Amino acid sequence: MAADGAGVSSGTPAPGFPTAGRSVDGIVAEIENGRGGDANWRGGRTFSLVYNPGDEDLEALHRAVAVEYLHENYLNPFAFPSLLKMEKEVVAMAADLLGLPDAAGKLTSGGTESIFLAVQVARERARDANGIAEPQLVTATTAHPAFAKAAHYLDVEHVLVPVGADGRLAPDAAANALTDRTALLVGSAPCYPYGVIDPIPELAALAAGRDVLCHVDACLGGWLLPFWERLGEPVPPWDLSVPGVTSLSADIHKYGWSFKGVSLLLHRDQEQLRRQHFLYDGWPGGLYGSATTAGTRPGAPIAAAWATINHLGAEGYLRLAGQVRDATVRFRAGIEAIDGLHITGDPVMGVMEVASEVHDLAAVNDVMGDRGWHLDRQQGGLHLMLSPYHLEVADEFLRDLAAAVADHGPSAGVAATYGDAGVAG
Repeated sequence: MAADGAGVSSGTPAPGFPTAGRSVDGIVAEIENGRGGDANWRGGRTFSLVYNPGDEDLEALHRAVAVEYLHENYLNPFAFPSLLKMEKEVVAMAADLLGLPDAAGKLTSGGTESIFLAVQVARERARDANGIAEPQLVTATTAHPAFAKAAHYLDVEHVLVPVGADGRLAPDAAANALTDRTALLVGSAPCYPYGVIDPIPELAALAAGRDVLCHVDACLGGWLLPFWERLGEPVPPWDLSVPGVTSLSADIHKYGWSFKGVSLLLHRDQEQLRRQHFLYDGWPGGLYGSATTAGTRPGAPIAAAWATINHLGAEGYLRLAGQVRDATVRFRAGIEAIDGLHITGDPVMGVMEVASEVHDLAAVNDVMGDRGWHLDRQQGGLHLMLSPYHLEVADEFLRDLAAAVADHGPSAGVAATYGDAGVAG
């Protein structure tokens, strides 16, 4: 797979525009037959992209919601008051869960959009309130690439700070990176590569002392960490209850167990949320207003988020969190029992990197791929994000991993990627 974004091609020419329509049955059959090479997430063979709770009732609910709101467009919330009600209730429930019941927020299409909007709000505040013409964004090198993407699109300077030996953003390193142009300081809860939580209270206090906004990227942990803590697991302070945290993103389509794509961005107050809105009245079509980056907004993900939260409730989320915790214990112990393997740092939840100083993990992953496992390759190892269903396949996975470590050939040279960098456009 190409690592430079140039892409790869299958060599099959793209079809021309069809002359005549085809039957429903024929199209559905082709779709079903064409999925043989897709990752087998239902069988617990993937460790990212799809979060599988193994809950048949929840999946049936999702199918029903998707059909009910298949065509609704939330571009105009007042045309679909049922969706407006659901969005408001999801925001309220999330604010209660995430430490600030009166927080203001909106649902988005995913973590990237939530992050994009957080950076946009910080940029607008820096320009309008503080007179900063060229705002800066400060993140750790472990922060999600969506921050780099937002900085690129929004013309904000991105200042990257190396993490410490524990994989976390050290407050003194962050302090040294702040300038009089800093608009936003970011902490992760947890970061994607290593599953560790940055020292949010220290970072938030540092930001508040410099009149800088502080965003917590909890896209990964926002819907699991509250229940992880209720299970008695150690979780450092990380949410909107921490003084100085001004916004927080949390993906409901990850450990919130809804389907793609729905995320959440919460702000400490309505003033910040207002900076997120776009209004334009210079158009013959009338006043155009949008609270998110997208214009057209599919109704199904919004309804699914509302339905999922109400179906599971705190008891259901706690049950699923317990299953993730049990899977985490099984996987970590099994991985560390394999000679030459270890977990990078000390992850807080079921997100981790498998590393080694003695084994070629790219070659190991080639063998795992041949056995049907879909593991993400990172710069320093292999990446796992555990869901409840992984409990069912833990023993098989660990046996295959041990065998792959013991017997593998040279690596095929597939680069570490996240996203579609290696796919032809």
